[in-house]
Amino acid sequence: MAKAALQRDRWTLSFDSRLESLVEKAARRRGVRPARLLEDIVRKQFGSYGHGDIQDSADYVAALRKGSRGKTDQVFLAELRTWQRSQSS
Repeated sequence: MAKAALQRDRWTLSFDSRLESLVEKAARRRGVRPARLLEDIVRKQFGSYGHGDIQDSADYVAALRKGSRGKTDQVFLAELRTWQRSQSS
């Protein structure tokens, strides 16, 4: 008697084909599956703090740094140290 093949539940989302192709292209660029990309988008949108599920800390710090180009490195590092102290209390 052969083992019955396990079937996975499949979820199907239907939406605009232009949006679907955009999600597929973005997923290919990031090297992830489209479902994973959608999960990340939902997690980011509904996450309570936004910093709790940072996947790549180097990219996150680079994005922070890009947002504060007008500040010197010492000021930026001082802000990070202040934030770290406030989190450890």
